[in-house]
Amino acid sequence: MTSKNDKPDANNSEYKSSFFSVDEHEEEVIEQGQPIRRKGIYILPNLFTTGNLFCGFYSIILAQKGMFGNACIAIFIAMILDTLDGRVARMTNTTSKFGEQYDSLADMLTFGIAPAFLSYFWSLQKLGKLGWIIAFVYTACTALRLARFNAQISDVVSKYFIGLPSPSSAGVITSLVWMLHDFNLQSEFIIKVIVAAVTLVVAMLMVSNIKYSSFKSIDFKGRVHFIFGVCAVLIFVVIFVDPPKVLFLIFAAYSMSGLLLSIFKNKATTNN
Repeated sequence: MTSKNDKPDANNSEYKSSFFSVDEHEEEVIEQGQPIRRKGIYILPNLFTTGNLFCGFYSIILAQKGMFGNACIAIFIAMILDTLDGRVARMTNTTSKFGEQYDSLADMLTFGIAPAFLSYFWSLQKLGKLGWIIAFVYTACTALRLARFNAQISDVVSKYFIGLPSPSSAGVITSLVWMLHDFNLQSEFIIKVIVAAVTLVVAMLMVSNIKYSSFKSIDFKGRVHFIFGVCAVLIFVVIFVDPPKVLFLIFAAYSMSGLLLSIFKNKATTNN
């Protein structure tokens, strides 16, 4: 039996810590080449990840309201934030296991659930049960893709990804819906079939063993020739001339690049 004296004191710091755990997360980080155990989380990269999470959630809300153009824009903003959080973490030496897991969970919502809702509300729901099944298959493949990446993260070669990255698959679906929505082709049956087919294809590419370039070897801190700065400006101009069409071409080309290279390599191996 316990007496009153055995109960924790509400004014005791240990009691407060167990009741409202503010800073209990602790993990091993590398600082100046030495492993050190630290409490808490890094705020800067996780702010970008939170922004990514918010944009994905907001995109779902917009899609439900029928504001498909804005829903697409929200996903692409999330994509930019997702790119920045990892870059910022590496440049400021604030990478952590917590950040990796948080980023993966945010990606699941933004690049797995939000695009599925977007394509479903825009056209797939008109296919009945088949429509939500296709949307679910895409979401499930995104979860499998992210789980496999997390399980192999220490063994993955930084030069390429195994399977189509989830942001790229989301980019294909989002830009496709955005482009077709601009053309006001929502009511055409053939368009519903195209969206369904593309959704299934990118879902299968995510869980495939096809290698895709990661572009992680690019040094963003190094100095480059002036002409590269001019090319960067031209790329932004081309994108902003007609974002839906240009973004769809970019993501579709990247999605097909790994598949085509894999086919050519297999043919070359067979011929040799």
